[in-house]
Amino acid sequence: MEILAANIRLLRKRRRLSQEELASAVGITRSAINSYENKLADPPLPVLVRLAEFFKVSIDRLVRQDLSKLRESELCEIERGIDLDVLGRRLRILTTAIDTNSDTLTELVPEKAKAGYTTGYSDPEFIKELPIIQLPFLSKNRKFRAFTISGDSMPPVGNGDIVIGEYVDDWLNMKSNLPYVLVTRNEGIVFKIVKNLLNESGNFLLISTNVAYSPYYILAEEVLEIWKFRYFISSELATTEPSKEAIAKSLRTIQEDLSSIKRHLHVP
Repeated sequence: MEILAANIRLLRKRRRLSQEELASAVGITRSAINSYENKLADPPLPVLVRLAEFFKVSIDRLVRQDLSKLRESELCEIERGIDLDVLGRRLRILTTAIDTNSDTLTELVPEKAKAGYTTGYSDPEFIKELPIIQLPFLSKNRKFRAFTISGDSMPPVGNGDIVIGEYVDDWLNMKSNLPYVLVTRNEGIVFKIVKNLLNESGNFLLISTNVAYSPYYILAEEVLEIWKFRYFISSELATTEPSKEAIAKSLRTIQEDLSSIKRHLHVP
């Protein structure tokens, strides 16, 4: 692959590494690196994964995009690891539970498991211990997970309600100003309206629907997983006070109905 060969050479030289040094770092021979850079051979998948991990770049970008055409600032962002963060893959597979038919299940992260989720989210044993909820209306072609929400920052979702999220693997294409569940290193699980600022500043702006809570920024590298809001389950029925306009409109409707009945009955 011509693009892959050029990218390996570019990234190696930016690190000021010899072919021998790069080969040693990823556990292969110098001649193998030489053959990749000179388009004499393509690296097998295990080696490609190790190269991508070493250079902190996604496999997709490594094999498809000519990195020499990027701005210096974009290359620096890649070299500090943000490329793997924004793509949400980190070269790992999402850990999930499956049933006897190999269909993915929807795990629930209850309140008592939230603290451990930030370290156990990729641990099959941890995920296996999470309770499973049956929601037959969810698509079998997508991955969903349920999270118990704490606090009052996101009405109408309230404390103790359950949010169903769909896994987001490509953060660059996330639409802004929509609700998401973010699993973060330091703040745990948070549910917010998210403005995607990855292309501008490498971070997200998190906004609450409760105006008493101020918006704040979080860096992409602080985020472990993102789940797009799909549904929520509440044990309480939301109630609202009718406005004066609504009350007046209802009274006018009642009066009109009474007048109509009187005319029909010929009541003076």
